[in-house]
Amino acid sequence: MTNIIVAFSKQEDAKSIKNILTRNGFQVVAICTSGAQVLNSMEDLNGGIIISGYRFADMLYQGIREDMPRGFEMLLVASPGRFGGGMPDDMVCLPMPLKVHDLVNTVEMMCRTQVQRKRRLRQQPAERSEEDTRVIAKAKELLMDRNNMTETEAHRYIQKCSMDNGTNLVETARMVISLIDL
Repeated sequence: MTNIIVAFSKQEDAKSIKNILTRNGFQVVAICTSGAQVLNSMEDLNGGIIISGYRFADMLYQGIREDMPRGFEMLLVASPGRFGGGMPDDMVCLPMPLKVHDLVNTVEMMCRTQVQRKRRLRQQPAERSEEDTRVIAKAKELLMDRNNMTETEAHRYIQKCSMDNGTNLVETARMVISLIDL
């Protein structure tokens, strides 16, 4: 479920939006009335949606947007004059007065987008550091020298051991190095 933070300068506006979202099955994790509260609420979360008004006592929505950690999206709710033509491409805006149907549909769309993005990120292979690459290369080199394997055979051997033992490639390469370098 996607984390949602509702942020408006007026507490009653934030509560009414939270109630609408909760009735429609969304999880609202925080209600904030200042930009600092929003930034603080985001620290403990791993992504989500911020439904925000235009202005707070301590900052505008842009201050929050600039400091948003990766994995967060913003839905700005403001009068059309506020975002006439200068809104960034990576932000969603809804005009005031707010229609419940528009809010629910927009939040549903944003939640689906977040789930798809997270799924895509999980499917991408993790990038290895130079140190990890060196460890794997050294393990392959030792296997090639000691067991007369080709590089492809050595790599497949490390991969198979990794899958059989339930460890990642780098851990398996370190085990190979420790066993051969006795």
